Amino acid sequence: MNDRTHGATDSEFLANYDPAEFERPSVAVDVALLTVADGVLRVLLVEREEPPQAGRWALPGTFVRMDESLEDAARRALATKAHAADVFLEQLYTFGAPERDPRTRVLSVAYYALVDAGRLAHADLRRIRVPWEGEDGGPVEVVATDGEALSLAFDHAEILGVVVKRLRGKLDYSPIGFQLLPECFTLRQLQDVHETILGRPLNKDSFRRRMLASGQLEATGQREDEVEHRPAELYRFVHRSAV
Repeated sequence: MNDRTHGATDSEFLANYDPAEFERPSVAVDVALLTVADGVLRVLLVEREEPPQAGRWALPGTFVRMDESLEDAARRALATKAHAADVFLEQLYTFGAPERDPRTRVLSVAYYALVDAGRLAHADLRRIRVPWEGEDGGPVEVVATDGEALSLAFDHAEILGVVVKRLRGKLDYSPIGFQLLPECFTLRQLQDVHETILGRPLNKDSFRRRMLASGQLEATGQREDEVEHRPAELYRFVHRSAV
């Protein structure tokens, strides 16, 4: 407290407040849009066309406008750079290493978005390769169709690593896996999602017993169509809005 502000009202204080008195970092959002397709965890990336780090691959992101919330900024980034809307979105973590962006001091509030692969049929999705087990790993790799690792911009490999750890950690106590499935799905499809996220196989019988006993599934009374094998029963998630 100083002589200028001692005893001042809020309006008096704000009338004389100079916002340029203190240095401020820029605030951005980066969004990892993930899906599961063909037994592989995939992410949507955009190639940077301008410096810094032109030619590298990045998560959809944007600087936060003064008149919008963090979530609104994240959804704007998804809409404009990934052409995705109305998807599950959750805040992940704030990344703030002083030199993470060469332009200036930039704090990035990272989000992850989950969507059924059927809604991204025409998107250019890249495979995530996780070089570690469990929930104690670090950065991950994203690979091209030829298996070569892509060069990711900024700290986006680290962000994706935290996303994988978050998904693995939440899968057992949260119905988050259902966000990667269509409205109606088979138990095999649900198990595929769990195995893909965890990076390991699960026992079929115990998994099915656990899912059916969880109270999260509702039988639709319908079965798959246009399949060569015996059509499996279709289920739906009964608490989707509670995620």
